[in-house]
Amino acid sequence: MMWTIMYKKLNEFAQIPTRGSLYSAGYDLYAAIEEPITIQPYTVEKIGTGLSFQLPPDRFAGIFARSGLATKQGLRPANCVGVCDRDYTGEYVVALYNDSDQEQTINPGDRIAQMILLPFDAMTFKEVQQLDETERGDGGFGSTGA
Repeated sequence: MMWTIMYKKLNEFAQIPTRGSLYSAGYDLYAAIEEPITIQPYTVEKIGTGLSFQLPPDRFAGIFARSGLATKQGLRPANCVGVCDRDYTGEYVVALYNDSDQEQTINPGDRIAQMILLPFDAMTFKEVQQLDETERGDGGFGSTGA
């Protein structure tokens, strides 16, 4: 299925998200900035995309790292995966964290993250006195052997 996503440009530097190839799941988001922004080692800088979106029902936008940016420059979203809810209509801003020990610079128009449209199911919660037993039970981190 192909969704039509309505967007609004919030500044003159904004660029429409693009895909790297026909089968790419993610749409690249671009830095809509006037001047380069330097991100010091182990710090975060917020980089605006200059865009806001109206998402379809039962969907959210997941904001993920671009693999090239992460592996070559050590830059990734500070929250690892951003969640943009359908009812958020403000500017999509990517908080980039510099995992490297060197300054990294984002230039106007650089690709800074990728956006993937994802489904979600609404939930309700019901308190119970006991949960069904499973083989794993309450075994936590590493309890399955990894």
